[in-house]
Amino acid sequence: MAQKNKLQFIILGLLNQQPLTGYDLTKAFEHEIGEFWQAQHSQVYPQLKRLEAQGYITHEITISGEKLEKKLYHIVPAGQAALTTWITAGTPELTATKDEFILKLYFVRTNRDPRLPEMLTEQLHLHQDKLEHLQQRLTTVFPTKATQSENFGHYLILQHALGRETDYVTWLKQTLTALPK
Repeated sequence: MAQKNKLQFIILGLLNQQPLTGYDLTKAFEHEIGEFWQAQHSQVYPQLKRLEAQGYITHEITISGEKLEKKLYHIVPAGQAALTTWITAGTPELTATKDEFILKLYFVRTNRDPRLPEMLTEQLHLHQDKLEHLQQRLTTVFPTKATQSENFGHYLILQHALGRETDYVTWLKQTLTALPK
């Protein structure tokens, strides 16, 4: 079965929140969306052209500064309908997570492998930093209960990411402690 182009729905979802430029959309993948989905500049702009050709979005030219022209993209009713259909459709399959560290661990043959302490410690530091970043995002983006309900889906995703990173850090610490001395 052909894989759905999920990027189109991410772009429609972002444009459903507010009109954005291609640059703004690309930047979204460096921040909130980037916590769980990646897309490059080279993917976003061609997708915008396809969405406009399909009649899901439109754009207007805006002027920034003295002369800089920018395309500001807007979702149209057909795009909103496509987005609603996608959100409403079931998600019956689990997607494998691509984690290079876990892949490398798969090929380690013994708990006495001399590379393990360094590998695990490196990951521990990375995941502790990620956890701290997520905790800061939570307090910045959702400082009150009211702000949590204003964008509840985003709040849920952030809660999920916090749980995932907390569990990962706990697992790494336990694994390091369990290694033979």
